[in-house]
Amino acid sequence: MAGPDPHDDTSADHEQLETELLAQDRDAASVATADIDDATARSLVDDLIDADVVTPVPEDRVLVHEPSVTTFDSTTQLAVFHRGWTAGRDADAEAE
Repeated sequence: MAGPDPHDDTSADHEQLETELLAQDRDAASVATADIDDATARSLVDDLIDADVVTPVPEDRVLVHEPSVTTFDSTTQLAVFHRGWTAGRDADAEAE
């Protein structure tokens, strides 16, 4: 009787599938920040101000991200930072 057909060998398929699934999970978990335009940033910052996550300081013309105590003079910078900060915090919570 001849040995197994090498074309029917699927022993490495599960490893390839697992690698692909891990890559998809990593892509899904990453946060896109390049797509934040001025209008989107302003809307997000307005929502954060309403939720008391961001405090505007008009006399200094800055915005304070309260959970991290970081100041910004740009709504776009703040929006990008907050998305990254939230993603990092969520990733830490999932790891626990």
